[in-house]
Amino acid sequence: MENNLDKIRHSLAHLLAIAVKAKYPEAKLGIGPTIENGFYYDFDFGAIVPAENDLLALDKEMRSLVSQNIAFIHEEISADEARKIFAEESYKLELIEELNKAGEKISIYRSHDLVDLCAGPHVAGTGEIARDAFRLTRVAGAYWKGNEKNKMLIRIYGVAFANKGELDKYLEMLALAEARDHKKLGKELDLFMFHETAPGMPYWLPKGLILYNELVNYWRLEHGKFGYQEISSPLVNKAELWKISGHWDHYKEDMFIADMGENEVYGIKPMNCPNAMLVFKSRQVSYKDLPLRLSDTDRLHRYERSGTLNGLLRCRSFQQDDSHNFISEEMIGAEYEHIFAICKNFYGIFNLEYSFRLGTRPESFLGEKSTWDKAESSLKNILDQSGKKYYLAEGDGAFYGPKVDIIMKDSLGRDWQMGTIQLDFQLPQRFGLEYTDKDGHKKTPVVVHRVVYGSLERFIGILIESSAGNFPTWLAPVQVKILPISEKQMDYAKSVEQELKKNNIRVELDESNETLGKKIRNAKLQKIPYLIVIGEKEVDEKMITVETRGFDNKGEKMSLADFTTKILSEIKNRK
Repeated sequence: MENNLDKIRHSLAHLLAIAVKAKYPEAKLGIGPTIENGFYYDFDFGAIVPAENDLLALDKEMRSLVSQNIAFIHEEISADEARKIFAEESYKLELIEELNKAGEKISIYRSHDLVDLCAGPHVAGTGEIARDAFRLTRVAGAYWKGNEKNKMLIRIYGVAFANKGELDKYLEMLALAEARDHKKLGKELDLFMFHETAPGMPYWLPKGLILYNELVNYWRLEHGKFGYQEISSPLVNKAELWKISGHWDHYKEDMFIADMGENEVYGIKPMNCPNAMLVFKSRQVSYKDLPLRLSDTDRLHRYERSGTLNGLLRCRSFQQDDSHNFISEEMIGAEYEHIFAICKNFYGIFNLEYSFRLGTRPESFLGEKSTWDKAESSLKNILDQSGKKYYLAEGDGAFYGPKVDIIMKDSLGRDWQMGTIQLDFQLPQRFGLEYTDKDGHKKTPVVVHRVVYGSLERFIGILIESSAGNFPTWLAPVQVKILPISEKQMDYAKSVEQELKKNNIRVELDESNETLGKKIRNAKLQKIPYLIVIGEKEVDEKMITVETRGFDNKGEKMSLADFTTKILSEIKNRK
């Protein structure tokens, strides 16, 4: 069924091209592949920029085409024939030359009055497509071939399913997810912002930084229990360091490079690995010091292409809860078990589901194949014994070693890589790292590169969406909002505020002249865990009325002491 659905989605991309060419004859065709849940097609419309409203007309035309049971006819042709057919289609001509140079077959599909360069597969005819099971969804910009040096094309997206019920279910989920979009909630909750002068680099606002720092504080507390030693290293290093590590050859295109003149070229660090190697090398290490776990949360910069940037989920500037754990070969299994236990704790506290993905040797790699085989075999055995669900991603390892990625689904059902646990025999050798074993011999350590949250920015983005901004009390930027009914209760409200602050509870006092109903509504829209309402009775009885952020709960009257005990317990236990 899934294979047929892929054919349906691919065929709908061609129908979209037919509809576009009918409405915009001068438009040039790019490519139209399938993607998760649907398809897209890239077009060069010249000076015209179709709006979202234009999708309705294109969508209507596609449904008309579906009703005509149009056949998809496959042919293989020569490069010369292809050049004649696509003489007016510059993007197709570029693809034809690439196929011809690579010695690959040139394949076309004829449907209605469109001939498209395509390897397929497609449905035999549009009668296999349900008219009410697809929809065009949005218009976006996309660089040709994903390269920002190329022209920006217009990409039209669509979704498609086997039947209307599946489409409706997906659209309902999409609507719910849009309400939880971290970019929308981040603005509403005053957590972070972006500015055009620093694309992909978030500004953390006061409330957002509280959330950020609480996650880091928890990370420090838990890792301190296991002997992790936190370090910090330079943001920029000379190119020589990145050449030793191999990043200059394998990762340079994704780095920010600073040419300082006077023959000095620096790389702004995209990861912490080489710096951790230098810290290890700076000291005398014996087998008694292993495992030596050097952790850090330094800021990193990676040159993600502008078309891939997505709020906090894909940034150019971010921090990781990083660590480089130096061990002997005999310690590999135990170290992974230790890291898996940390993962279970960190994700469990947020009720987040995750799985593992094993990435093996990529085409471009450092070291000997035999070393890679040994490392991959070790990781597979460890994963098999863990009992945790995992799947294989051939060729997806880091250039210096195989890796186990932590994969989470977001509120849209999309997979995101969060943490990663990478086994590395290569960098310790390239940096000449040594430790003294129990017999006094020099040996090269193995290093495990690991992050658990992964990018803190991405983790927070997914946390916002999964919780809809309803953070647990220990993480909430504002934990309590005090709402006096009128000015008459202000003095007592301020005394409550001061008492909570003495206990390091994050509290705000609403001193506005709004009605109580509006104060409550505003506080609940800010998703503040607890609201304290203070009226005449509360002042007279020296009590408080406590409401939670849900819109369907009634207040509970209690003493300030009892409330303080309750919330402090909740914060301490991270409920």
